[in-house]
Amino acid sequence: MYAIIETGGKQIKVEEGQTIYVEKLAAEAGDSVTFDKVLFVSGDDVKVGAPFVDGASVSAKVEKQGRQKKITVYKFKPKKNYHRKQGHRQPYTKVTIEKINA
Repeated sequence: MYAIIETGGKQIKVEEGQTIYVEKLAAEAGDSVTFDKVLFVSGDDVKVGAPFVDGASVSAKVEKQGRQKKITVYKFKPKKNYHRKQGHRQPYTKVTIEKINA
């Protein structure tokens, strides 16, 4: 059984027991979170939402909060003496899917 959920402006296919990285959530490590925006549920019968499946949710446990590796953003305009260098680390939340409620 799997489901497709929407979180952080992205759609993610999840299964029970799977560990995923999502955009930062306002939860501490060890907390439980529920994703209510379920777009699709597959199992014995298929449920497709319009846009979301009624009564469906996905329960997950927060493993940790973190930040990804640094990327370098470099802006440059030739012949104009313009260049800017900036670093960025995107925050994320690592969650483990516990149960798909359909």
